[in-house]
Amino acid sequence: MKKIAIVEDRKEIADAIGRAVARDADFSLTGVYYSAESALQVMASDRPDIILMDIGLPRMDGLACLVRVKDMLPAVSVLMFTVFDTDDKLFNALRFGADGYILKEDGLGGAVRAIRELAAGGAPMSGAMARKVLDSLRQAPTEGPRALDQLTPRQNDILRLLAEGKSNREVAGDLGLTEGTVKQHVHAIYRVLQVVNRVEAVRLFLGE
Repeated sequence: MKKIAIVEDRKEIADAIGRAVARDADFSLTGVYYSAESALQVMASDRPDIILMDIGLPRMDGLACLVRVKDMLPAVSVLMFTVFDTDDKLFNALRFGADGYILKEDGLGGAVRAIRELAAGGAPMSGAMARKVLDSLRQAPTEGPRALDQLTPRQNDILRLLAEGKSNREVAGDLGLTEGTVKQHVHAIYRVLQVVNRVEAVRLFLGE
């Protein structure tokens, strides 16, 4: 059973999605939060598997919260749920580690379907957003994105310290993380860079 958290400042929308999730036998609702700050206070203890998150949150926005959540819980899947259909929001969200991006115009049913798709290992995206990604790829067909560019800011910090020869424990101490969290980040780095060990990852980082 997948644990789901909802982060959405419009109470009626957040509560409606929360009720739909709670009714689903495959899901367990860990909480509904109306701000990034209230969600971040409990994420480490609740440890949801999937977070549905609005971008246009008050004070700390959803993109900043996404970065914080991925630092805290590298294995969590985050689905952005937003009115923003602009390139900058979409590609920043993907660069910061979002696992899906759907528009609020897809409605309650679309949100629940996207959560189910994400739980099944998919990468849900509204049609218009998927087209933007395809268009971006077509604009540079011979180049494609560098693997290093796909790392999150935290993953870049960790890889830089690994390149300095530091151990997981030393990296954890430098960044104020637990050693277990660093290990999760390191394995995520391997997946993104398509390598099997830190030597290969560091060589890519150093451009060897």
